[in-house]
Order: sequence, then C-alpha cells, then structure tokens
Amino acid sequence: MKMVKILFLCNRKKTIFYLFVTTGEKAFDTKNFSNALGISRVSFAPAELMEEMLGNKIGAATVFGTILDLDRDVQVIIDKEVADEEYYGCSDGTTTCYMKIRTADIIDKFLPFAKHKPVLVDI
Repeated sequence: MKMVKILFLCNRKKTIFYLFVTTGEKAFDTKNFSNALGISRVSFAPAELMEEMLGNKIGAATVFGTILDLDRDVQVIIDKEVADEEYYGCSDGTTTCYMKIRTADIIDKFLPFAKHKPVLVDI
C-alpha cells in the first residue's frame, strides 16, 4: 500500500482550485502538473481557503472534504500511478490518523457521491 499526498492548489487569481492526489514520495512540479492539464501555472492555495472550502487543515487534506464542496469549485485530479494501485493510505482529515482504502471505492463510489468527477493524469 502506498501513502498518498494531497495538495490543494489554485490558479494565480485564486478562482480555480485543484485537489491533487499523488504518491507520497513523488516530488511535486508545478510545470509538469500544469502541462498535464493544459493550464497556466498553479501554486499552493491559502490554508484558510482549504479550511473554508473543504473543512481540512494544512497537513490533513483528504478527498473526503469534497463532500463539503457543494458548489463544485474544486477539481479532483488523481495521479494515474495512484489510480492504478488497489489501495492507498491517506489522512482521515486529521494530522494524527490515517486510513487504508480501496482506490476504486474513492474513484467509483465516493467521488461520484460527492458529485465530483476526478481527472486522471500521468505525471
């Protein structure tokens, strides 16, 4: 099982938001991420916006916060390397606990329930 890291990103104007799920050991490169999506460069979104939009604090980001994103302002982007794994380990929404979950359950069940369609990228 691989641990994932989840990054909350935004465009320069802070009007478009991304929740990026990637492997824990992979270095994040804004240029590669932006190129994979065909968008302008992104940066880390402010912590207060993550808490306001997804109910998560820095260090506790999780896809489960998408259930609070009723306006669908956050696009979920999943690294293909994560999507190809049977399980992954992730935060439960706190900075002290983690959980193991089937990747297919997140992609095929939870995210549709939260009305978010993930985009898979190969970075």
